[in-house]
Amino acid sequence: KPKDIVSLAVRDGRFTTLVKAVQAAGLVETLQGKGPYTVFAPTDDAFAKLPSGVVEGLLKDVEALRRVLLYHVVPGEYPSESVAGMRSARTALGKTVRISADGNGVKINDARVILADVKASNGVIHVIDGVILPPG
Repeated sequence: KPKDIVSLAVRDGRFTTLVKAVQAAGLVETLQGKGPYTVFAPTDDAFAKLPSGVVEGLLKDVEALRRVLLYHVVPGEYPSESVAGMRSARTALGKTVRISADGNGVKINDARVILADVKASNGVIHVIDGVILPPG
């Protein structure tokens, strides 16, 4: 039986920063909840691309951290074939992400989906190569 989104991320090993952030923001219970959710999950390499000090700053500012994390979550379950046909999606933050598809795959704002359709018991994870930051 597939694990929930958080358990999958923990087990995978490429999401230690994301898992730490979700824990710090108090979102573990939410992302282990019924859902379903579509999560655009940045890898540790994606977090490492942020300017120096950004991750540390977010970990100290729970409200800002929650905003960034909720911007990576879309209520509902959207497998890759659905996402590829969308131009945008409304996130759990209430802000919209841009979705574009081309010959090289799908992008969420400026982050590319590098692995799609990781099935969880309460949704689906699409792995992205960048951290997307909410407007404002």
